[in-house]
Amino acid sequence: MDYQYTIGRAASFSGTGLHSGVAVNIRLLPAPANSGIIFKRIDLEGFQVEALARNVARVSYATSLMKKGVLISTTEHLFSALVGCGIDNVIIEIDSLETPIGDGSALPFVQIIKQAGVKRQRGFRHYLQVLKPVEVIDGNRRMAIYPCNGYRISYRIEFDHPLIGIQEMDFDLGNEDYKVSIAPARTFGFFQEVEMLRESGLVQGGSLENAVVLTPDGIMNPEGLRFSDEFCRHKILDLIGDLALVGHPILGHVVAERAGHAMHFALASKLLKDRSLTRLTTSRDFRPALSAATA
Repeated sequence: MDYQYTIGRAASFSGTGLHSGVAVNIRLLPAPANSGIIFKRIDLEGFQVEALARNVARVSYATSLMKKGVLISTTEHLFSALVGCGIDNVIIEIDSLETPIGDGSALPFVQIIKQAGVKRQRGFRHYLQVLKPVEVIDGNRRMAIYPCNGYRISYRIEFDHPLIGIQEMDFDLGNEDYKVSIAPARTFGFFQEVEMLRESGLVQGGSLENAVVLTPDGIMNPEGLRFSDEFCRHKILDLIGDLALVGHPILGHVVAERAGHAMHFALASKLLKDRSLTRLTTSRDFRPALSAATA
């Protein structure tokens, strides 16, 4: 039987916001069963913002939440770590408008969750089971999700760069080690775009310590890549974090081609809009998907 989990005790992390460049502190706290992921802006009298699709504000270069004008930006890496570590319920105290970027991956968040430990709760875990194929297409970009009895992701990226080209990866969140295979993969960007982004008010806190920066024929980071396909792995990291906004662990096979935050959210929105596409289930009353995932 699958139960819900929260963290065992409080855990803290400090750093800088990738886009804002502002110093920020977060503290993860245990939360009751069935409460989900909740941000609490302690610099704004503890105003709460739930990590749900209805609170998504923008999804261009990061996934940001907003409720009644209160913003929480660049949430995807933290969400990804929580999903990857099997955390259902947590309160995230934060004293600024953007989560800390750490080293550009989900690994720092995985590490503080490990330090805090996990605690089983009495409530059963509810899954969002996909019943019918759902697809989102934008030019040569495509995302789809198919019925599947687990949570599987097939991601394909393509960039005109000698270190990237075409990269593909298939990852099963239930049977493979997220903490080793996905969490360490860092965000990336192109050096020739940095000035434009900074003029637009973005990546004010970006550096070689929190992102892989690509030159026309290589990377600027002296330590090199953590994986030869680190770029595709990071896209899977982002996807897991973005789809956490559906509010429950997913049972489905996600297939993504040249996608990004906007398409991740478009797929999540489509799933939630039509209730005939999914059902909530627990392992106690789970019924196998009618058809296997196809791609």
